Amino acid sequence: MNEKDRLKAEARAEVLKALAHPTRIYIVDVISAEGPQCVCELTERIGADTSTVSRHLALLKGAGVLTDRKEGTTVYYSLACDCISDFMTGLENVLRARRRRSEEMYDAAVSQ
Repeated sequence: MNEKDRLKAEARAEVLKALAHPTRIYIVDVISAEGPQCVCELTERIGADTSTVSRHLALLKGAGVLTDRKEGTTVYYSLACDCISDFMTGLENVLRARRRRSEEMYDAAVSQ
């Protein structure tokens, strides 16, 4: 692997690491479906304390998944690009394909 390929892979891994937590996936799903959210809205929905939700948001923002804008004293978080929703749809397709393969293997084993 050359230097350019290594740097590209590291940058991609950083984004994937930021997404690699159920709460952060949920945050992305909520923002994708409902639009910009503030910490207080997400804290209520997630059922965690504000500092925990803020850390999740900071990780997602640092990885470039989210952007923020301030309105008065409230900060609203949005997806950095719509392609994040497409990426999540791709993940769902992978999960469905994995389940189908698993079911096919089970069916083949049972029918013998």
